[in-house]
Amino acid sequence: MFLQQATRFDPTAESVMTPDCLYGLYVSWCRINAYKPKTDQAFRTGMRRCGVDVANSRLHMTGSAAADYILSSYPDVA
Repeated sequence: MFLQQATRFDPTAESVMTPDCLYGLYVSWCRINAYKPKTDQAFRTGMRRCGVDVANSRLHMTGSAAADYILSSYPDVA
């Protein structure tokens, strides 16, 4: 559900989210949906099972989790 609701795949993207950024987006998505986030290691394992290479995912943020992540990461922007 996280991948469907909070990310968008772009195979032509030159810039990609870092693994830490992707995990941060996941934590924001969990907070919004009242889920307890898995550890970073468990998250990375889950992404591999879904066929996502967290180091080169070609994923972009989208939706409310993206806004939450950006505002949480850069509070001066708000």
